[in-house]
Amino acid sequence: MSAARLPRGVWALGFVSLLMDLSSEMVHGLLPIYMVVVLGLGAASVGLVEGLAEATASILKLYSGALSDRLGKRKSLALLGYGLAAATKPLFPLASGLGLILAARFVDRIGKGIRGAPRDALVADLTTREQRGAAYGLRQSLDTIGAVLGPLVAMALMLWTGDDFKTVFWWAVVPAIACVLVLAWGVAEPQIPRPRMQGSKLIAFDGLGGAFWSLMAIAVVLSLARFSEAFLLLRLQANGLDAAYVPLGLVAMNVVYAATAYPMGRLSDRIGRRGLLIVGFIVAILANLQLAQATTITAAFIGSALWGLQMGMTQGLFAALVADAAPAEKRGTAFGVYHLLTGIALLPASVIAGLLWQAHGPEVAFLTGAALTSFALVGLLIRR
Repeated sequence: MSAARLPRGVWALGFVSLLMDLSSEMVHGLLPIYMVVVLGLGAASVGLVEGLAEATASILKLYSGALSDRLGKRKSLALLGYGLAAATKPLFPLASGLGLILAARFVDRIGKGIRGAPRDALVADLTTREQRGAAYGLRQSLDTIGAVLGPLVAMALMLWTGDDFKTVFWWAVVPAIACVLVLAWGVAEPQIPRPRMQGSKLIAFDGLGGAFWSLMAIAVVLSLARFSEAFLLLRLQANGLDAAYVPLGLVAMNVVYAATAYPMGRLSDRIGRRGLLIVGFIVAILANLQLAQATTITAAFIGSALWGLQMGMTQGLFAALVADAAPAEKRGTAFGVYHLLTGIALLPASVIAGLLWQAHGPEVAFLTGAALTSFALVGLLIRR
């Protein structure tokens, strides 16, 4: 199955993700510094903004996915979510204090929560089972390209404008608007079956099946092992990399992630997802072991690249497996559950990793990640 034969709507959704990530990372890559240095706010304010925003997004993904099932419409919800995010971008350069930034970030994450599950379900609606690995891999690759380009464009604009934060934030409005236009004109929504709803209950988990829930158990354990990527940066800094160059660790990870997600998705369509996912779990274990024993900057960069490789080999495949396991009329609910459970798991994962790092050093933190991934691998091996 060649990339050119994927439906036009899948390509459009991929570029929608690229453009919004480009816009968001241009803002979010500079926002913490802008809040502290320019607006004079404390680090606690940064934590408040990010914590409230991410918690809201995780909860809304469940409800928006279920609502897309009930309505039989996914594009309209995705358009609402991306539209809200685009509408917040002009608020950042206009902000003169915490209130407007908090409101903008909060609405931005509401938009993310609304669009996530319907968008992922829409990818499944547009494709056959034999195309889904490639489709989710393509969307993930383009999304990650946006995440790479955003900070690089922001850095270039900061150099060009002499560190003018507000000018960079205004430029971020352009790809956000383009994102909404591509979604509005580039995606034709197919007809999907609507589930039978009883009473006024929006979320109904019946019908998702044992295969889906066993997949969720594995996803949660893997998420506990996949703590914040901030720890990759801390590892590079601990190994002696100058603070100015530490963000290159994320660039290295995301370049590998973007380069591998689509090819791995295509390969899973040809040879099956389970075997390839097993290899991805093994790579995740190796990435943790590499970072645990890394004592040089080069070794830490290799660990970051391996981290990107395991992301490329697992994230798109998990999305395809969710789509495969859920009935067509329940895909929105299924993706909502998936995003909610894995999002919730990331919070204790990062807290535990931070405590282990502080008490016993980075070696123990990454070895714990390897152990948890091993448990997830055992679950995948025994799952039918």
